[in-house]
Amino acid sequence: MENLDYGIIGNCKSAALISKTGSLDWCCLPNFASSAVFAKLLDEKQGGSFEFIVDDSYKITQEYLWETNILNTEFTDGENSFQVIDFMPRYPREDGSYYAPPDVVRFIRLISGKPKFKIKYDPRLDFSREKTYNDHKGNYIKSYTKEGKYDSLFFYSSLDLNDILEQNEIELTGNAYCLVGYHEKLITQSLDRSYLKFQRTKTYWMNWSAKTTRYTHYENEIMRSALVLKCLSYKKSGAVLAAATTSLPETIGEERNWDYRFCWIRDASMVIKVMAGLGHIKSAKDFLQFIIDIIPDKDEKIQIMYGINGEKELTEHILDHLSGYKDSHPVRTGNAAYIQKQNDIYGILMEVIYQQFNQFETSLENSEELWTVVRGIVSIVEENWQKPDKGIWELRTEDRHFVFSKLLCWVAIDRAIKIGEVLRMGINDTHWKSLRAEIYNDIYKNGWNEEVQAYTQSYGSKDLDASTLLMEQYGFIEAKDPRFVSTVQATERELCKDGLMYRYKNKDDFGEPTSSFTICTFWLIDSLFKIGEKKKARKMFDQLLSYSNHLGLFSEDIDFETKRLLGNFPQAYSHLALIETAANFSIGTSSEESWLSEF
Repeated sequence: MENLDYGIIGNCKSAALISKTGSLDWCCLPNFASSAVFAKLLDEKQGGSFEFIVDDSYKITQEYLWETNILNTEFTDGENSFQVIDFMPRYPREDGSYYAPPDVVRFIRLISGKPKFKIKYDPRLDFSREKTYNDHKGNYIKSYTKEGKYDSLFFYSSLDLNDILEQNEIELTGNAYCLVGYHEKLITQSLDRSYLKFQRTKTYWMNWSAKTTRYTHYENEIMRSALVLKCLSYKKSGAVLAAATTSLPETIGEERNWDYRFCWIRDASMVIKVMAGLGHIKSAKDFLQFIIDIIPDKDEKIQIMYGINGEKELTEHILDHLSGYKDSHPVRTGNAAYIQKQNDIYGILMEVIYQQFNQFETSLENSEELWTVVRGIVSIVEENWQKPDKGIWELRTEDRHFVFSKLLCWVAIDRAIKIGEVLRMGINDTHWKSLRAEIYNDIYKNGWNEEVQAYTQSYGSKDLDASTLLMEQYGFIEAKDPRFVSTVQATERELCKDGLMYRYKNKDDFGEPTSSFTICTFWLIDSLFKIGEKKKARKMFDQLLSYSNHLGLFSEDIDFETKRLLGNFPQAYSHLALIETAANFSIGTSSEESWLSEF
């Protein structure tokens, strides 16, 4: 069974996916949201790739260099061996800025013998809408389009460029490099220069990892997930992407696929909360600046999502000429969900602002601007909390009174009150507290279904929803409260299948899904742990970790039957939930002995 067996490399400007055989099958340049220059991931024939082709005698293995986003693919036939070390350069300059060009460097290290391979260098610019031409320009290969939108790409290597263009067999007699860049290089490229970029980038990632909070359990899994989340952050604006890809389907052959190369306020806020908890405060500050930048006017409503540079129109387009991942149509760019109304985004964003104010108090940069954002959010919530919306799962059918949306409206007001206390403002204190109580009572009365003995998906419904498992995490209810315990147990009975969770099972606009939403399984595990079912939680967690790919990476979904990874990849949602759950295991266990005594 084929899986999403890819590693991600990136430099907080863009990212690339490298297959377990060392094929560069996905890359958008010059940034995450640009058109793809390699997209074999979405069309094996037309998408374009950059591959190292060896004969069947070679065994190929792959791993990340320790605590970095640098990927090492090793090829060996026993006697002849070489490595391809893939990275996108990122490291600090002397002036404090970062060198992070839209480049992919493939450093080829000879290990033993005289290995032989062919290189297939086949970029297809602008999602392969038009033909890409490759010209030998002396010391580099220029790839470019003639029809449609003009685009170009530059390839440098210490290997013979004619051998690469003609796919001739190459015998490796020493170390070599290949560099794919969006811009023509003004400085002569060399093996030494590429090696220096590798060492500096390696040092950058190891220094970043050294600043990450350590936990007693699942330290390696937490670190890899943190590195993924960092890879999905866009340094220029502070935005955080939901995933690095577009149009990877929730189910093979179906049309549930979307472009996730955007910043969802909810997803990004959850990521930033986790990253701040891991000690990466700068990421949180950058994201808050992103929020300030996209809300210039006091009366401007917050969208559920934005482009990575704050773009507000994300019109959806279909790329009919691409066959899609495993022939799963359609391939989309843009995302029509940007026009949806989701009331939950305010609470999650307010939680992030509160965490930052609580940590830094009034010394936080831009505190006055953020206080204006807080007051604006309170006004929006007060005006909208009683209205139905599309909910966290972005149902494209009718609006409903979703319990999770109401919960996060309560969170928004609760955190606004607490921010006011931190800032000693006292503004609208009595009124805000009255509003908080009103929303709480509304959820307590209408969100609970006595017959089902659980908080359900929406008011008046018997359907369950995994998002209600977050009621304890956001402080609405205590873990030991009988209502929460009963909700967790009922949700597990209804939505859990072979250790994996549905988001919900009631009918929506696409029918019952055949894949599990990965983050929901982490939510259930975390909830089981908190209500005291620690042995079951640990067993489910270890089982879920085993469904990651060979590098410990998760996509959005997992097929219930085959356990195949599905959906956009790697998924920020999945990895932030992994970190939260693993961290709670550590925090909730006083010692190694008491941890082991659970089993």
